[in-house]
Amino acid sequence: MLNNEILTHAIKTIEICKKADWKLSTVESCTGGLITAYLTSVSGSSDVVDRGFTTYSNEAKNELVGVPLETIKRYGAVSEQVAQAMAEGGLKNSVSDIAISVTGIAGPGGGTTEKPVGLVHFGCATRLKDTLTFHEIFEGDREEVRSKTVLMALKLVQKALI
Repeated sequence: MLNNEILTHAIKTIEICKKADWKLSTVESCTGGLITAYLTSVSGSSDVVDRGFTTYSNEAKNELVGVPLETIKRYGAVSEQVAQAMAEGGLKNSVSDIAISVTGIAGPGGGTTEKPVGLVHFGCATRLKDTLTFHEIFEGDREEVRSKTVLMALKLVQKALI
């Protein structure tokens, strides 16, 4: 079942992209395609959504969107550098005007002192501006972390287009 707050933001994201005549791609790791799922649940999304890359493994990040394995090895899959490379690779490997990326630790395991459960790095690349990156540490269980990540990603796309 879809979360109503997230669905509302998915609708808004589709509307804003339509008005701007922009195509959108997603590059998702910890959300496993949820951002794309919410976007494509909106009627008319085919006018906006170009493609969704689910890059759960390091190999997928490298093979599908060109994240250098050396970058992953040096900084870790959950890092600002990888989020940036994912977003930029999503843009490069599509006809989109904007690409959003997420990579994080949804839990319950996998966290460390330096990279705790709930840490998510975001990237947003457009053809007009430098790539924006930032991170959040979300509280909650796996489902909550993933839902909060989807919501934040949609808000990031909206912000980039306003």
